[in-house]
Amino acid sequence: MCVQTHTSNNSRFHHTPMKKTKALIGDAGAVFVNAFTVTPLCCPSRSSVLTGQYPHNHQVRNNSLAGSCSSARWQKGPEASAFPVHLSKQKYQTFFAGKYLNQYGRKEAGDVGHVPPGWDQWHALVGNSRYLNYTLSVNGVEEKHGDRYESDYLTDLIANRSLRFLEDRSPRRPFFLLLCPPAPHSPWTPAPKYQKQFADVKAPRGGSFDKPGKDKHWLLRQPENPMALSSLAFLDSAYRKRWQTLLSLDDLVESLVNKLESIKELNNTYIFYTSDNGYHTGQFSLPIDKRQLYEFDIRVPLMVRGPGIKPQQTLQAPVLNIDLAPTILDISGTDLSSVDVDGQSFLSQMAPSLRNGTTRPFFLVEYNGEGHPTTDPACPTLGPGLSQCFPDCVCEDAFNNTYACVRTLDPQNDLQYCEFADSESFVEVYNLTSDPHQLENIVKQVDPAVLQSMNQRLIKLQSCQGDSCRDNK
Repeated sequence: MCVQTHTSNNSRFHHTPMKKTKALIGDAGAVFVNAFTVTPLCCPSRSSVLTGQYPHNHQVRNNSLAGSCSSARWQKGPEASAFPVHLSKQKYQTFFAGKYLNQYGRKEAGDVGHVPPGWDQWHALVGNSRYLNYTLSVNGVEEKHGDRYESDYLTDLIANRSLRFLEDRSPRRPFFLLLCPPAPHSPWTPAPKYQKQFADVKAPRGGSFDKPGKDKHWLLRQPENPMALSSLAFLDSAYRKRWQTLLSLDDLVESLVNKLESIKELNNTYIFYTSDNGYHTGQFSLPIDKRQLYEFDIRVPLMVRGPGIKPQQTLQAPVLNIDLAPTILDISGTDLSSVDVDGQSFLSQMAPSLRNGTTRPFFLVEYNGEGHPTTDPACPTLGPGLSQCFPDCVCEDAFNNTYACVRTLDPQNDLQYCEFADSESFVEVYNLTSDPHQLENIVKQVDPAVLQSMNQRLIKLQSCQGDSCRDNK
């Protein structure tokens, strides 16, 4: 079973709203302190989770239909061989509830009648995250929900329907659940009982918070520094509401673990808790969003408990979201040589008694920027090609916020090398051993031979497929 969420990277350090989850999954199993997404945006990242492939192979580039998010092309190709299809072949009973892909359910993308292959039970949100007033596709039939907390609050509905699935399952066949609650994604609607929690909480002020993005790609040089008071108030409010929404998710995890215990399946079940991307609140004076190449946007929480996983483990080796599919299929008994994935199983890292395996010393992070062809009327001085320009007309994305990075992480090296596809061919390089908050771009100080070898490694990774993505030379 897999609980896939959309958790702020900050929870990786604090876990403050997620105390029960940390105790029931993290303390009972393994916490991966170096877990990453290969692309810091919802739809491409979720497509990577489902396929085990880098975006350059599954071809989902952004959150739009034009960027192939839940498009006909995605449905005919990558979705038809995503990991739930393989689980179904292994006679798993499968259940999905929550946000699937940002464009799912659109008329141009097969409408609510499209149920991806491999799922026995399907309760998918139409479109992007909402907590109330939304539409679901329930096994291909439209189901509308209003604003009554008791019957409509999406996080709780996901919890309740997953418990019913477990109750009704056949005990003779294995099961898999993928639960994707909206929390803590905008619009940040907390449950009524949690609306007054964390009244004094503010976004953490350390590290790169409100630091100027000097020596960085132009998009990081455009925010006002120091930030406007209105931006600070906005991001603190967002941070607080995100935490409030997570309390319902924490309750979901508790109810799920309790149900597994009551049906005597807890010790026979793997539970994964992770996210599709990180998040920033004020880093480098960017108010709120993701999409950037920095640690705060590409790191994600990852905790796993299950058979063969000793409790209280903290694991250092890097793990990627493209590794989730091969790991889940490895657990299911699928022959991984028959599956087209770029990632690798990390079962050997958390349960070495069950598997032998190697870790990877470097990996790719890639992103295709999104912009509007016309000027945003709310920000007339900025010109076209930009997007996500709020609050205070600080833009979080642009057409040329398109980059690819090699992230190297092993006992000797903690480096990041990034190239932008823009008119400057801009390059950013960070030594995260000496500069964990990526304050200084050291591209002009690094030995040119090192830059050349990282460039060569990047070129290889950008065209890798399958085995070549796992080649550690």
